[in-house]
Amino acid sequence: MRTNGKILLLTGFLSVTFLLSGCAAPQWPTEVVLQPAQGSGSAVQQSPSAAKRFQDVSKGSTVLESAMELSEKYSTLLEETAKLRMENQKFLEENKSLKEQLASYRSQLGQTQKELAEAIDLLTEMRVELNNWKTDILGFRGEMREAQKAQLEALLKILNILGTDTKAESAKTSEPNSAPTHQNVPDNLNNKKP
Repeated sequence: MRTNGKILLLTGFLSVTFLLSGCAAPQWPTEVVLQPAQGSGSAVQQSPSAAKRFQDVSKGSTVLESAMELSEKYSTLLEETAKLRMENQKFLEENKSLKEQLASYRSQLGQTQKELAEAIDLLTEMRVELNNWKTDILGFRGEMREAQKAQLEALLKILNILGTDTKAESAKTSEPNSAPTHQNVPDNLNNKKP
């Protein structure tokens, strides 16, 4: 019981001491420095802006002044946030319209590529047909030369039958590009009337 009595006496004495001295707050700012626990392996790092916020308050400004500064900063940040949100909304709308334009351009590009492929196929067919036509015409030109040659030979036979001298003239007409002219026909044939 003696220990219980001593404890009671000590607590009573301390409570009387506190009551008499009162609880007065210190008049100067106190600085509390917390150091990380040694051996824990992880150190707590504070951001510079957090340290700056609390340094501004400790420089002698009152709580009211710091609250006013913080409210001003908050209002400017709210305005900036509103502006950024409006810009973001504008960019989103612009992005949406650009995506719609891109979709329409892609469909137009697909249609254009399809038409281009059809045009290329058509041109290829036309080139093949043109080449075939050229070979046909060139072949027909050879046939026309043969027909003209046959006509010249028939004309020579007719002239021989009529009794003209065609040996000298046949040498001239045997050239490949020569055609009978008015000069090659004897005078007695030019003067005859039908």
